Amino acid sequence: MKSIKRRNFIKTAIFGSIASVLTAKAHAKMATPTDAQGPFYPITPQKDKDADLTQVNGKNGTAKGQIIEIFGQVLDQDFNPIEDVTIDLWQANTFGKYHHPHDDSEAPIDEHFQSWAILQSGTKGKYKFKTVMPGAYPLNSANQRTPHIHFKVSKRGYHSLLTQLYFPDQPLNEKDGLYTSKNAEQQSMMTAKKTKTDNVLKYDIILAKV
Repeated sequence: MKSIKRRNFIKTAIFGSIASVLTAKAHAKMATPTDAQGPFYPITPQKDKDADLTQVNGKNGTAKGQIIEIFGQVLDQDFNPIEDVTIDLWQANTFGKYHHPHDDSEAPIDEHFQSWAILQSGTKGKYKFKTVMPGAYPLNSANQRTPHIHFKVSKRGYHSLLTQLYFPDQPLNEKDGLYTSKNAEQQSMMTAKKTKTDNVLKYDIILAKV
């Protein structure tokens, strides 16, 4: 009897391991989910689009708000790194205001906040930037959007990705229509991950090949 039980245990363990591998492979095949562009993609000409959004070239001062750093890798669906990917990102400032002529909320513009960056992924598909935690918007609205950062990610040979980065532990995540429209796995892929360092978050991006 003990021998039969042992064989059954081994079979269960083997089948469980196979199922885990298949699940991992299925997850590996999923690209970062798409999301809405929103109404405030930058249209005002801006020379300074570097990886430090907390300062604007030619101005003395630092952006208001909680400074954070975000880093990650751009990967294909087999988790191979992709270099020279264009990462176009934009966001609201700490007050929940976009530096955009059509954002007519009463929230103030922060002239020391860059608001828009265009980066390239480097060695092993890595990228990083410094910014501030975006505020919820519109100001004083009963239906505020949860804090997020918009991304347009592109490279020849891959499907362009339009998505949004969300933040962990944000109470408004549970009320945000776009965030809650995603399933748990999609939400996980679109939510930046905490690290051992305060105010430093990790966000990997997975692109699908054409």
